[in-house]
This record gives sequence, C-alpha cells and structure tokens, in this order.
Amino acid sequence: MNSNNFSNKELTQKQKLEKAKKRVEKIKGFYSHAIVYAIVNLLILLSSMGFFTNGFVNLHMPSWGYFTTPFFWGIGLFFHGLSVFKTGFLKKWEQRKIQEYLEKEERDFEKFN
Repeated sequence: MNSNNFSNKELTQKQKLEKAKKRVEKIKGFYSHAIVYAIVNLLILLSSMGFFTNGFVNLHMPSWGYFTTPFFWGIGLFFHGLSVFKTGFLKKWEQRKIQEYLEKEERDFEKFN
C-alpha cells in the first residue's frame, strides 16, 4: 500500500509538471504572437507613412488597409490572450453551467416521476 501511495504521488507530480509545461508553452505562444503583431504592424505603420519609399506615399493602397490589419488581428490577439490567461475563468463558467443544467434535469425528472 505504501508503494501505491508513492507511485500515485509520483504520478501526480508528473501530471503537475506536464500541466505546467503546457501552460508555459501556451504563454510563450501568446508572447510570440504579440511580438509578431507589434513588428508587422510597426512595419505597416512605417509603410503607410512612406518610410520605405523615400517619403513617397503609395496611393494605390487604400488607407483603410493600414487600419484593418491591426484592428482585426488585434481582436484575434485579444481572444488568444483570453484563452491563455483566463482559462480558469472559462473553465469555472463551464463547470457552473454544467452543474446548472444537471440540477435542472434532476428537478425536471423529479417533477415527472
């Protein structure tokens, strides 16, 4: 029995380590995403100011094109951040909803039986 407790404890430690590694990988992925977002959008901003064309602004690209990329990509980055940093909140909400529906089903079952 003592060896079982040790192996269960060891398994739990391994599970915790794997979970921590996955969490760190998700955070690294978000930071990489944020860095690429900042660099690409800085290049878009500089391009829109004519930095790469010696002050000549390219009139062929519509001005809305310079703003839509950061805007919509920013929305995606925001939700990526939520999925990485607010997973506990989302899981708790999901668990509350599951519990709520289970209780409702149980009440409905008791009504009709």
